[in-house]
Amino acid sequence: MIRFELDPLPRRRKRVGVYLGVLALAFTLAGALFAAYGVGPLEAYGTLLEGTLGDPQGLAEVLRRTIPLLLIGSGLTLAFRVSFFNIGAEGQLLLGAAAGAAVALFLPASAVSLPLMFLAGAAAGGLWTLPAAWLRARVDVNEILTTLMLNSVAGYLVLYLVSGPWRGEQVQGFTYTDEFPGAARLPLLGDTLVHWPTLVLGVVLAVALQVLLTRTSLGYELRVVGESPRAARYAGMPIPRVVLLTGLLSGGAAGLAGVGEVAGIHYRLLDPSQISLGYGFTAIIVAWLARGHPALVLLTAPLMGLILAGGDLLKISLNMPFRVIDVFSGLMLLCLIAGESLVRYRVRWAR
Repeated sequence: MIRFELDPLPRRRKRVGVYLGVLALAFTLAGALFAAYGVGPLEAYGTLLEGTLGDPQGLAEVLRRTIPLLLIGSGLTLAFRVSFFNIGAEGQLLLGAAAGAAVALFLPASAVSLPLMFLAGAAAGGLWTLPAAWLRARVDVNEILTTLMLNSVAGYLVLYLVSGPWRGEQVQGFTYTDEFPGAARLPLLGDTLVHWPTLVLGVVLAVALQVLLTRTSLGYELRVVGESPRAARYAGMPIPRVVLLTGLLSGGAAGLAGVGEVAGIHYRLLDPSQISLGYGFTAIIVAWLARGHPALVLLTAPLMGLILAGGDLLKISLNMPFRVIDVFSGLMLLCLIAGESLVRYRVRWAR
């Protein structure tokens, strides 16, 4: 008989082996999905890699998708490390985009427009997370439900703004604002849509959060609260303050991503479905792969950026369904969750 028992101290080699195994399983299942639509797995993956890494424009598209995933994923990695499961990054991104748009549209354009937009976006994203963080810290309300519900509220709020009071004066039949002035637009890398200042900001944020988590007394508190709330409470650590700070940081990172999208690509505030291509949810996979280390997002964000950019090629070149990459991402997340259970348990042969 086979039985499973809790593994109190899983080895690093076991963790790495399990996660590599479940990722391989996810890609295998996705290959089976491609085959079900009449496309060979090798052909699908070959098209995905050749059209992205093998083409300058494709590589630029990977970087464009990586930027918001890098910012949001860094914040979510920190939140997950503290066991604050923020599923509301999509709404926080939208609020950050709206706050950045408010600065661009209603304040005089100047050399400080872009810094003010990023500050406003970070503040809006962080503050949008506070209700869920406060409810979790004070009355132990599940933050998964509250942050998820706030996504819909944020989406409808932005939709109201672009179709109502903020709608462009010369817009006919469309729901978006007037264009931002030149001072409120991010510079791009050549002829691509890669707004490189936001990319640099994402790298700096990932490294800074890693240093915060591993080299500061606050980071020690964050780790203890996440790993053992009972021990943190016994040691007198301010758990509510840690949870609130984590919510602010993770939401603020998502707000920065929202500013990058409207100031670097669209140059206006649009319908919520056009601002984000599901980055807030895809970044959950980015953070889960990083395993509580914000610096590892520098690797996991480009991986998911590659999959997102390659998904467009699969739809166009191989006539795959529109939602095929959503299914791919779901398979990956499902396998990662299953892998978490495999790491926590070990197999024993019962005599």
